[in-house]
Amino acid sequence: MDKNISFTLKVWRQRGPKEKGAFETYQMKDIPGDTSFLETLDILNEQLINEGKEPIVFDHDCREGICGMCSLYVNGHPHGPATGATTCQLYIRRFKDGDTITVEPWRSAGFPVIRDLMVDRNAFDKIQQAGGYVSINTGGIPDANSIAIPKPIAEEAMDAAACIGCGACVAACKNGSAMLFVSAKVSQLALLPQGKVEGARRAKAMLAKMDELGFGNCTNTRACEAECPKCVSISNIARLNREFIKAKLKD
Repeated sequence: MDKNISFTLKVWRQRGPKEKGAFETYQMKDIPGDTSFLETLDILNEQLINEGKEPIVFDHDCREGICGMCSLYVNGHPHGPATGATTCQLYIRRFKDGDTITVEPWRSAGFPVIRDLMVDRNAFDKIQQAGGYVSINTGGIPDANSIAIPKPIAEEAMDAAACIGCGACVAACKNGSAMLFVSAKVSQLALLPQGKVEGARRAKAMLAKMDELGFGNCTNTRACEAECPKCVSISNIARLNREFIKAKLKD
């Protein structure tokens, strides 16, 4: 059984996008080690509400590492120090008694702060809408196996599709680049026959939207790959570059 630990939480508080934010310090006492990080924030919010104070605003939904909403910087790492895990999969047992844990929202021009730890990640939706889809008729469910796809290709496409669009890649990148996200969404379609019909338009449209929304360019530091909770490979960025160059040559 995990022992209880006590620690200090330094949490970023900001009332709105145009307001000046600052860290506030809270003492957490005897928190069980098997408590998830988001449950810890729930406990803190209950304390704040009981004291008549404003609770901390943070994003969450599935709490199963699937939705990508738990986008928090914990001790300088997107999603925290655990490898291949989201914030909701981070447990207090990862920390030591007496530790100071610093919690911040994503820091990126593409993800403006809404309030406290919640950021606006609609930019990813706009990039997806620009071309991350297949508009041709691919048939019904029984038709899924009618086009034979080699197993290694299918697995590579599924690995790219594992991206949950959380934005950790942007938060980790010194340039605020969204290339890992965009390349994963392009790759999961570019690798499959159903996605090749619109392949040329897709790469150009999604990269153009990424640039329009203020994300930076990739300089291959691999910070995105290191911090990605789903371990998406930067080999997808190479594929995106190839898809883009082929599209431009066709023009």
